[in-house]
Amino acid sequence: MTTEQKELVKATIPILREHGVVLTKHFYQRMFQHNPELQHVFNRGNQQNEKQQTALAMAVLAYAEHIDDPSVLFPVVDSIGHKHTSLDIRAEHYAIVGKHLIASIKEVLGDLATDDLLGAWAVAYQELADLMSGHEQNIYNQKVNEKGGWTGWRPFVVKDKVVESAEITSFYLYPADQGPIAGFKPGQYLSLRMFLPELNLLQPRQYSISCAPNGAYYRISVKRESGSQHPDGLISNRLHQVIQLGDLVDLSAPSGVFVLQDTPAKTKVFISGGIGQTPLLAMLESLVQGEQKPAIKWVHGCRDLEVHAFKQRLAEVEQANANVTQHIFYDTVETAAPNTYTGWVELAQIEKDIVSQEAEYYICGPRGFIEKHYQYLVDQKVDKAAIFFEEFGPASLTL
Repeated sequence: MTTEQKELVKATIPILREHGVVLTKHFYQRMFQHNPELQHVFNRGNQQNEKQQTALAMAVLAYAEHIDDPSVLFPVVDSIGHKHTSLDIRAEHYAIVGKHLIASIKEVLGDLATDDLLGAWAVAYQELADLMSGHEQNIYNQKVNEKGGWTGWRPFVVKDKVVESAEITSFYLYPADQGPIAGFKPGQYLSLRMFLPELNLLQPRQYSISCAPNGAYYRISVKRESGSQHPDGLISNRLHQVIQLGDLVDLSAPSGVFVLQDTPAKTKVFISGGIGQTPLLAMLESLVQGEQKPAIKWVHGCRDLEVHAFKQRLAEVEQANANVTQHIFYDTVETAAPNTYTGWVELAQIEKDIVSQEAEYYICGPRGFIEKHYQYLVDQKVDKAAIFFEEFGPASLTL
């Protein structure tokens, strides 16, 4: 890009800050109108609740703000790249997106969208598309070069369903072709695709792998969204209510950057709310099966005993491993038990056991849950580089 083009892009930063979501909402409406086949690729739930529009607006703004040195955005590029490859998004999709994004800028900005501005954004977008698609091709290459790896969608058989709580059921997924499956890093997720008659669309959803790598199957643990007709809950509810043993689902290979770090000497502190424990459970199981035995602190919060998934499994792990300690928070609890607390998760109540400059922290749960505990740890002088978190759905946190 020329210096003049970069200045034109940077001049749109105030507009993007104030009206970015207006632009991205228009963009998605336009793209789906002209390319309806892409509705099979994008999560309609995230469109309806505007998470996807917000995430794209933040990404476009961040790119404009760092147009002089986009390399600082690599952690975000890497995370988005994993999400894109899990959805089988390919280089040719970027041409479609680019066409509709530039057209949307022209249509939303009106007279402010001069030919020079549109030309600058076209060049900027192409550079970003080349960066993203190049990185994603590297991820695809890594997937196919791994034993048992694949790209695109692969059919898997549901061989077991295990009820873990009043709301959560685990699904054990084996490859229908009986071939080997790709390994994964504890904390990664799968994209699962099913046809939804309610929408007349194929729809993908991401689910964390909730078990340690085993070479035979993947396990996902899914929360039922009771009474929900929102697109967000349709796949989860279909898994609970319709899918039977022997049925097929399509999976993409494991993806994700929220993974257990290879620092065996450090204390691991896992902090989860509700279904957020699933990627952390894979990390925990992997640690207790490994040779290294770091101290492990498991902090979990949920409504009550009835919805507390994996309670018995965690009790067994704690009993068999002296290095594992649990702290459980219930909104309501009838009987007191050791290391059990009433109310939402409050790290200050267990500060002496979990706050350490020699620990790593893994947080997973709703956005507000992550923000609260991240800020608490930072206030306790924990190094930000030792705090890892994952927000389910399109990323909107900028911690």
